[in-house]
Amino acid sequence: MRKIIAFAFVALCLTLGLRTALAADPDVSGKWHFVLDTPGGDREVDAEFIVDSGKVTGKWGTSDVTGTYTDGKLALAFSMASEEAGETSTMKITGKFDNDALTGDWEFSSYSGTYKATRQK
Repeated sequence: MRKIIAFAFVALCLTLGLRTALAADPDVSGKWHFVLDTPGGDREVDAEFIVDSGKVTGKWGTSDVTGTYTDGKLALAFSMASEEAGETSTMKITGKFDNDALTGDWEFSSYSGTYKATRQK
């Protein structure tokens, strides 16, 4: 009888652990390929993010990234130099993670638009 109870307890713990793991917020850590819709046409940028307790760090091209990622929502704000625009300003990226893709809005100086990013393999 004790073996049956012990087995049932272990099975219950494994089931609850799996449900918790599956329900956890998906992580956006890793390499991403962004396509920004800009007034001058699409611009592509590779980025890499590391998420630790909701804080995001990493690289956006050669710029250092800072921001947050919670509840499937990404919010970045970091200094970036644009040779094309001829200025340095704050790049803001906001978006939502869904089906292993990021979509949302970007803003740099007086420019803004939407983007879509896919995880690189």
